[in-house]
Amino acid sequence: MTPESPVQLLPASRRGLLLGVRGWSAVIAAVAVIAIVVPLLNLVVPAGHPLHLGDWGVALVAKIMCYAICALAMDLIWGYTGILSLGHGLYFALGGYAMGMYLMRQIGRDGNYRSELPDFMVFLDWKALPWTWSGSASFVFQMILVVAVPGVVSAVFGWFAFRSRIKGVYFSIITQALTFAGMLLFFRNETGFGGNNGFTDFKRILGAPIAAPSTRVLLFVITGLTLVGFYLLARAVVNSKFGRVLQAIRDAETRVMFTGYDPLKYKLSIWVLSAVMCGIAGALYVPQVGIINPSEMSPSSSMAPRAGSRRPSPNSGCTSSARCSSR
Repeated sequence: MTPESPVQLLPASRRGLLLGVRGWSAVIAAVAVIAIVVPLLNLVVPAGHPLHLGDWGVALVAKIMCYAICALAMDLIWGYTGILSLGHGLYFALGGYAMGMYLMRQIGRDGNYRSELPDFMVFLDWKALPWTWSGSASFVFQMILVVAVPGVVSAVFGWFAFRSRIKGVYFSIITQALTFAGMLLFFRNETGFGGNNGFTDFKRILGAPIAAPSTRVLLFVITGLTLVGFYLLARAVVNSKFGRVLQAIRDAETRVMFTGYDPLKYKLSIWVLSAVMCGIAGALYVPQVGIINPSEMSPSSSMAPRAGSRRPSPNSGCTSSARCSSR
């Protein structure tokens, strides 16, 4: 057996959030473009000017940024932990539905049937809101659900799956089956989530017209800053000792167990974090796209973020937990 090469410590610029001069310059430039340049090009520059950025362009870039958040989440679990999920569309949709419920309540009597109930409930001859809609008129309560529902669902599923040591293609198939089951459940009118049509025709958010250019730009800025924040968080995670253990689990989980680490808590933690990230992305996606329906839970939607994520080669991270603990 050949001895292992000496452990190389990470340079200071790669530890935690220390991005170095170039990295922080790129982050500051991105924030400036998101928070200053785009609002000016959309709201201040006249529509006929060559530099004007139309509402369609703002909405398109915002939608892409929502998917980029999902790609970051996939990179954490697949690229750095070796867990391939084909079901994260479920968590994206759960966050979107939580936001959509609030937006549907904000329609009020401006709907087609002039009722306090959402139009689809009036059409189905429902007389009152179901219990699942309790608190849906509160923005704060629904934002808590945006985080809590994907977090709880992913924690319960992850606990049983990782505790049973389900891995590889078997795990991927189970995640795909889970999101497909969720899609079929939300397709049913009896669940009270709009059936196959879902939620649409939103009017306002926090009292502001949702179609107003200023509202669109504000949602764009919030989405962009959220993406930057999650990027910094993801970088901090993967460059920490926790992240190096994740990479060791990806490369040799059995060796990690033999050296005294419990892979369950590491895998479960990163799994829940990635699900919450997708839920927040879904909540940002819905008011900007204007619709949420069960098709967002389809297996094809769940597989789309994989194209934006990457899986580093095993040589790019730790290959043993002994090295991770010594760094």
